[in-house]
Amino acid sequence: MINYKDLGLVNTRDMFAKAIKGGYAIPAFNFNNMEQMQAIIMACVEAKSPVILQVSKGARAYADKYILRNMARGAVEYAHELGCDIPIVLHLDHGPNFEVAKDCIDNGFSSVMIDGSALPYDENVALTKQVVEYAHKYDVTVEAELGVLGGVEDDVAAEESKYTKPEEVIDFTSKTGCDSLAISIGTSHGRCKFTPAQCTRTADGVLIPPPLAFDVLEAIEKKLPGFPIVLHGSSSVPVEYVKIIEQYGGKIPDSVGIPEEQLRKASKSAVCKINIDSDGRLAMTAAIRKHLAENPGDFDPRQYLTPAREELKKMYMHKCKDVLGSAGHALD
Repeated sequence: MINYKDLGLVNTRDMFAKAIKGGYAIPAFNFNNMEQMQAIIMACVEAKSPVILQVSKGARAYADKYILRNMARGAVEYAHELGCDIPIVLHLDHGPNFEVAKDCIDNGFSSVMIDGSALPYDENVALTKQVVEYAHKYDVTVEAELGVLGGVEDDVAAEESKYTKPEEVIDFTSKTGCDSLAISIGTSHGRCKFTPAQCTRTADGVLIPPPLAFDVLEAIEKKLPGFPIVLHGSSSVPVEYVKIIEQYGGKIPDSVGIPEEQLRKASKSAVCKINIDSDGRLAMTAAIRKHLAENPGDFDPRQYLTPAREELKKMYMHKCKDVLGSAGHALD
């Protein structure tokens, strides 16, 4: 067994407490490869932001769990070499069952999410409690989910969302002992977070999504004052990336995300972790498509992955500084 502390990682407990007190949210950026990891660490070191490196089930299958574990170790050392020992969490995103969560805990993860949101309530409670009891033996923190997010991303899919019921949160958290709670208030997985019918369309064709259910968030905060809340499916799906991808041959119609001003508002509440995955995919794909179209003779991956990494870094820094408010809080 590899303990996360031996890798130089931290869990989310103190990180979340400071975020709630400071009125900001920790960025939780998904990564699958070296360039994404480098961009995340470069951005967060420069912004002096704490960060959560997220690994999905799909990422583990793609990159191998041992490689990802050592990439997290490398991320800690890379941040040190860049001049700032920012707090770094290695987190399992949407753990599907106890076995996967246990395997991550045994292999150096400092935080795990167990997603029993699609199960009946009592089964979600039982599964979450099982993971919590194992994780807490090793001081690993556990994120649970109550309510269902719609959309499709990686191995997570649901046809429709179901808002978290505020009347259930006290019972759920007390029975499970989870350290943070992912809730559903209108965010969604993937690049198409809402259907066109759910949005209004501007004169130039831009889709404007419906607002998040801040009334549900406020009701949950009243039930669980000071308890760490998490938002999944919170990419903003920048129009400029969508336009670049489509300009250079891509076809991703009806792409719409969560407006950044709503994420900024949420991050000033008990929402202390905001997940961003699709924006990283879009930034990287836009940069690669543009480079290859403008440089058709390039075939060395370093030639097109270098500008992709730079675009990712720029996007991640923007999230830390202008959206989540986490910049400058790495050394709190």
